[in-house]
Amino acid sequence: MRRATRRLGFVALFALAALTVFLVPTLWGKPWSIEQLYLRVFAEFALERPELLSRLRILEPWGLDWFADDLDDRSVAFQQRSARRVADELAILRSYDRAAQSESQRLSTDVLDAFLALQAEGERFLFHDYPVNPMSGVQNELPDFMLNVHQIHSPGDAEHYIARLAKFGVVFDQVIDGLRQREARGVLPPRFVIERVQSGLARFLAPSPEEHVLATDFARRSREIPGLSGAARERLVARVRDELERTVYPAYRRLASQLEEMRARAGMDAGAWHLPDGEAYYDWTVRLHTTTDHTPKEIHERGLAEVARIQAEMREILRSQGIDARDLAGTIRALGREPRFLYPDTNAGRQQILADYQAIIDDASARLPALFGRLPRAKVVVERVPAFKEEGAARGYYDLPPFDGSKPGIFYANLRHTAEHPKFGMRTLTYHETIPGHHLQIALAQELEGVPFFRRVVPFTAFIEGWALYAERVAAENGFHPTPFDRLGQLVAENFRAARLVVDTGIHAMRWTREQGIDYLLANTALEPTEVVAEVERYIVMPGQALAYKIGELEILECRERARRELGARFDLREFHDVVLGSGALPLTLLSRNVDAWIAARRGS
Repeated sequence: MRRATRRLGFVALFALAALTVFLVPTLWGKPWSIEQLYLRVFAEFALERPELLSRLRILEPWGLDWFADDLDDRSVAFQQRSARRVADELAILRSYDRAAQSESQRLSTDVLDAFLALQAEGERFLFHDYPVNPMSGVQNELPDFMLNVHQIHSPGDAEHYIARLAKFGVVFDQVIDGLRQREARGVLPPRFVIERVQSGLARFLAPSPEEHVLATDFARRSREIPGLSGAARERLVARVRDELERTVYPAYRRLASQLEEMRARAGMDAGAWHLPDGEAYYDWTVRLHTTTDHTPKEIHERGLAEVARIQAEMREILRSQGIDARDLAGTIRALGREPRFLYPDTNAGRQQILADYQAIIDDASARLPALFGRLPRAKVVVERVPAFKEEGAARGYYDLPPFDGSKPGIFYANLRHTAEHPKFGMRTLTYHETIPGHHLQIALAQELEGVPFFRRVVPFTAFIEGWALYAERVAAENGFHPTPFDRLGQLVAENFRAARLVVDTGIHAMRWTREQGIDYLLANTALEPTEVVAEVERYIVMPGQALAYKIGELEILECRERARRELGARFDLREFHDVVLGSGALPLTLLSRNVDAWIAARRGS
């Protein structure tokens, strides 16, 4: 018996030693296999970000939700630690022998290398951004997360909701500290950006805690919790209201106070050039968002050429309808104000807009099999942008479905002004945000099999936004538009994306003022003045991001035309689309390489 026990002890000791030999490098050093490194890089990133885990919902099906009562760490120390880790992981990734990797592994390695390298290159610009801004600042992100990501299906989910509200103060204090440290480094947002955020804070704080959307939405959703008594629900709702008053409102007021101090010191220069080492910073943001080596000057000139080309097509359509197109922007703007293209600025009008967007989605869905061999299982629906964030949000945006299938993909339509949704522009916006645009591409990427998990979620902006813009063109080329005015709407949207190339580079590389950017968009696009201001301020606070759309679309189009030219009768559009979408989001250089490999294989078949 004693000998058997000793033998078991040796086995256990050997197993522990073997586990240690395996786990230590996997968790801290160079993993034994590159597949383990792929997993570790993603796991390290995700496990330190509770909000991302709640958004993805990859652990909930396993009954794991220890993170569901927590919020992301937004401290300066966390950002610095994360940046150092990126550089370390990149060095380890590059230490593996490429010759020993399979073809699939080499693609994964190249994708991860490109992603990490861009992040590592930007480490010196870690605090050049504006973490509080009208588009994506914490003051909008956190309430939006609580309303649209944090799910409430049980009393435990409700408790987690309250626990997260209780941590708003910590997060806001971290952000305020980050703002102070950025200012100490010479990074201060322009005064008009600060003032726009201040207006949003005032709107957020205007309702009483009892009437605030974070309380009323919680009360509505808590009524759907199975088995929860009315008294228990009222106690939970009361705790939410208390937390709003005790923690959330004071956090917003502290941020408002900090911004008021900053406003007094802020200037009016809009471009990244006015920041320390600002020209190099903008060059990096261009590479980050386009995954190309195009210079700002090249992109600016390409934008001017695209605007001229697209506007010529727009004028041709207008002339075919007997409409004078000499003042193109004014003509399109006037069309958008004609009663035949407008919805009433009422609740009923807004409900009809949502219904019509959903009808467009349903129609597009029926057309997809002719153009795509693979279709996603996840569905997509349309909902209204939450009222508290309407003022700074885009006309529409997409939110991906969680991995557990608990929600569909959602296209959010901004209904602050119904005039921003003229009927002839609705189809193209829908195709961009849903199918065959964002939802088709992102849902297919999430459903990829046989690839490391990071490949299903890696966020290359130029590929993702470039595909969505390309999808608008595919719809126009394949009969999705029933009228010439719908086709005009597609060109209006494409022209707007081309104008972005001009304005973004104009502001950040050519030292345009905010007003010059506004004047250019007013003269060359059909956007309403309120939209123009919001767009220009978006480019100011997110340098380079707006370039990704048109640059990505142009690269996909160039790949398609190259394939058509080289394959001739062997070219198959459905197969081309499946090749483009079949590897998840890619840097544009790797997309081009993939397409070339497909062309070579088709020629040899």
